[in-house]
Amino acid sequence: MSAKQVKSTAKSHGTHTDDNHKALWSGRFAEGPDSYAVEFETSINVDERMALDDIHGSIAHATMLGEQQIISAKECSEIVKGLKSIEADLTSGKLEIDYSAEDIHSFVEATLTDRIGEPGKKLHTGRSRNDQIALDERLYLRRVIPELQNKIITLMEALAEIAKNHTESFLSGYTHMQHAQPVTLAHHLMAWNAMLERDWSRLEDSLKRISVSPLGSGALATTGLPLNRELVAKQLGFDGVTANSLDSVSDRDYCIEFTSDFAMLQSHLSRMCEEIVLWSTVEFGFIDLSEKWSTGSSIMPQKKNPDFAELIRGRTGKVYGDLINLLVMVKGLPLSYNRDLQEDKAPLFEALDTCVANLTVFTAMISTAKWNTEKMALTCEGGFANATDVADYLVKKGVPFRTAHGISAKSVRMAIDAGLSRIEDLSIEELQQCSPLIEEDIFDQITVKSCVENRALTGGPSPKSVKAQIQKLLKFCAKNRK
Repeated sequence: MSAKQVKSTAKSHGTHTDDNHKALWSGRFAEGPDSYAVEFETSINVDERMALDDIHGSIAHATMLGEQQIISAKECSEIVKGLKSIEADLTSGKLEIDYSAEDIHSFVEATLTDRIGEPGKKLHTGRSRNDQIALDERLYLRRVIPELQNKIITLMEALAEIAKNHTESFLSGYTHMQHAQPVTLAHHLMAWNAMLERDWSRLEDSLKRISVSPLGSGALATTGLPLNRELVAKQLGFDGVTANSLDSVSDRDYCIEFTSDFAMLQSHLSRMCEEIVLWSTVEFGFIDLSEKWSTGSSIMPQKKNPDFAELIRGRTGKVYGDLINLLVMVKGLPLSYNRDLQEDKAPLFEALDTCVANLTVFTAMISTAKWNTEKMALTCEGGFANATDVADYLVKKGVPFRTAHGISAKSVRMAIDAGLSRIEDLSIEELQQCSPLIEEDIFDQITVKSCVENRALTGGPSPKSVKAQIQKLLKFCAKNRK
């Protein structure tokens, strides 16, 4: 189920008694809060997406309460049955979220009590909303992060498929945005994939760190009731339980860590989009984006703009802002729970949603693009991108690299002074003025094709090396799709 699938219009969930729908903390207060105060402090519009996770956590908690004989077997059965009916009705759309509830926990508990009566009031035995929300967030992230990882894999596979067809589509590699050395489009796209593979792996590592259940930590100091935290953790598929109750309810490292992962992913998408924007210009002309993924101008009829790449690039700032939001939120908080932590969900969810949308759009945009290999190849002509290969040629003849570097630089200077843009346009006699070790075979060694093919080391741009990269990556994708 997607992150936003449990969604509805602002309607009440049915006939209910007032007591069931009072704020869970209202008993101590002689008068209710101001209506604007209620609106200000409620979070259900944000946390409603965790409804199913809240229900699953509640089922595990209720089952444990029954196992521990804290509630009767009959009460446990009624609670679990009621929770499952709520889950079924939310999923089918029969039940709608009540936005007058304070939060998703209050909504589920009130709806349960409406349906089964007094036993519903026992659901919250031995727990606090403090440990409950920490559980819900972990359950939610464990559910939706694999969906995000699969979107990353889909993009990686799309890039690999393009790369398969361009292992000999030459273009200049750049440093400082200046021509550096010849590579191929396939090599460049596999560099994008290397970034994405790290993004996938970071998310996988972050998932490992949330595989502990905080439930049973209570408000901050656990409970005097004989709960079985380990049983709840096992039911929910966690590896264990959190070690300290104070930390359990105040920890939001996982929100920050995942949002940091999202920010890194966005930085990579933004860099890719920057290159797409450059490559789609007349000056470069490497890529022709589909008209389905381009827009025009309201004043200039000829325009075909890479707006979607620009929007992905632009929305990166939103994710960075979400990360800063979370970091600033926790920087001065004393232990344990503070209401500031309610504000963790909006930036976390916004960053996640932004990444999901951007990955979807980027994959469609790049999959439908066309590539101008002739324009790419022209960037390898001129600019002396084979100067390093001249040095390597001399190194193979026993010349120290620093000396070879100087000889190659001298040949570049000679060509420039002669008004030439390529070393290979010099005659053999001119090249031998730079070094008598240079022979006719140098011209075969410094062609674009040779420059690329000679770089056959692991990770290099040669067709053989890039094909190995592609195969390794596709195996990674097949193994790790969830």
